[in-house]
Amino acid sequence: MSAPLLELSDVEVEFRTRDGIARVLNRVGFSLSSGSTLGIVGESGCGKSMTALTIMRLVPQPPGRIAGGIIRLDGENLLTATEARMREIRGNEVSMVFQEPMTSLNPVFSVGNQIAETVRLHQGLSKREALDRAVEMLAAVGIPVPERRIAEYPHQLSGGMRQRVMIAIGLACGPRLLIADEPTTALDVTVQAQIFDLLIDLKERTGTSIILITHDMGAIAEMAERVVVMYAGRIVEEGPVEVILGDPLHPYTRGLINCVPHLEERPSPERRPLTEIAGMVPALTALGRGCAFAPRCNHATALCREQAPPLEGGDEHRVACWLHER
Repeated sequence: MSAPLLELSDVEVEFRTRDGIARVLNRVGFSLSSGSTLGIVGESGCGKSMTALTIMRLVPQPPGRIAGGIIRLDGENLLTATEARMREIRGNEVSMVFQEPMTSLNPVFSVGNQIAETVRLHQGLSKREALDRAVEMLAAVGIPVPERRIAEYPHQLSGGMRQRVMIAIGLACGPRLLIADEPTTALDVTVQAQIFDLLIDLKERTGTSIILITHDMGAIAEMAERVVVMYAGRIVEEGPVEVILGDPLHPYTRGLINCVPHLEERPSPERRPLTEIAGMVPALTALGRGCAFAPRCNHATALCREQAPPLEGGDEHRVACWLHER
């Protein structure tokens, strides 16, 4: 088998807060092969976006600190790379589409100039060549009349078109890895479907690997081949999507799947209420010794509350739960 494009091993990130040290990533490790899509799923505050920022080496320091681990991109350890080398990697080899395009795009520059800036910086194109490339990228992400749109500003575009511009910026230099951090947040369901179709089409045409960060198991089922389930800064389950969805071994994974709403063909008079996971994600400064999910788990035992379970299993399916065999 060929070596993975991206490999994380025992990555740890800490933040210093007024309440103490918060370990926002705790021994996180997974791999991604070339041309595939990996989903990272979990509630807000579970460490999904922080994992992406750590891969990009964008953790704010201070108050944050990458405390340990290895992140290899095609064999190169990004955590020991110089800042100059990371500037070459960001955008050129690894790109990120951030969650809210209205705060990520610069309001005083046209979208064409913002795409052109990326390719001029990384590929040394002239201003005219860079603008031509911007037109090509807007057309590639499905924006109509791209020759006119390059002169428009972010506030002149709809939410879906702004997200397409962000994807165009991310793909402008032909990166090997695209990280999409909840790319359909605040978009209506029709536009969400269009964005997912666009990402699938771009992956098939360009061979770009994708990390999709989301809280939606439905999106994971549609987009990804493998999925990593995170809770309180840890990976609690990992495996192929069809295995995780068909036979989830962790109660948190099962809860996320049950939270997906289902539309009935023939609604009954007594409609089933929407399932929820009771409780909240705990504060990362007060996790205690046991399983972080134990306070919200209906099956937790004394062992669960006293000792955190290790992430165990083969390469195909791993889970961190003392009770998974039951």
